[in-house]
Amino acid sequence: MAHDHAGRSFLPAANHDLFLPFYDPFTKIMGAGRVRRRLVEQAALGQSQRVLEIGCGTGSLLIEVKRRHPDVEAVGLDPDAKALDRARRKARRMGVGITLDQGFSNGLAYPDATFDRVFSCLMFHHVDDVEKDATLREVRRVLKPGGRLELVDLAGPHSAGHGRSLLRLFHSHAHLKENSEQRILSRLSDTGFLQVRCVGRSLLVLGPVLYFQASAPG
Repeated sequence: MAHDHAGRSFLPAANHDLFLPFYDPFTKIMGAGRVRRRLVEQAALGQSQRVLEIGCGTGSLLIEVKRRHPDVEAVGLDPDAKALDRARRKARRMGVGITLDQGFSNGLAYPDATFDRVFSCLMFHHVDDVEKDATLREVRRVLKPGGRLELVDLAGPHSAGHGRSLLRLFHSHAHLKENSEQRILSRLSDTGFLQVRCVGRSLLVLGPVLYFQASAPG
């Protein structure tokens, strides 16, 4: 675990600062680029919309958003200052403008009804059980009426296709047990989202992933 300037603990993007330089090539090999592209397509972004990614890490999804939709205002949030620095350098190299803030998903420093879409890409399983519900309440709060959460994450150990995947080498059963399709759908409904659904599945080298959509009340 690492700590921010206020002493709050978090799991770094690459699990350890030493591995951060290898994070992007590793996730590329694991198929994360394909997952990000599918999630952006799923969001069906409109002109001049505002989007937020919680747990943005090194900024790859936000850069993908800006490549496809240059007029969209893209904001990323992550507790890891070193990952954010890397995201800023990547964005400058790619010539895209994104806003990057340091912070935690269960206490978003944005006004109510700010964003048209909120993205969560392969990060929800890193949040502990109590903070998951707080995160979803905050996401619902900052979404505009009718705005959507677009979420993709690793499937739990009882999901179809989990089998003997490499997930078991990197994540314990306890770490993923809350990530079953039904558990995530229930959490979304219980925290006030509407039109909650699992919209797809795919298989990475690490194992299966699930895609979800949920709308803020209109």
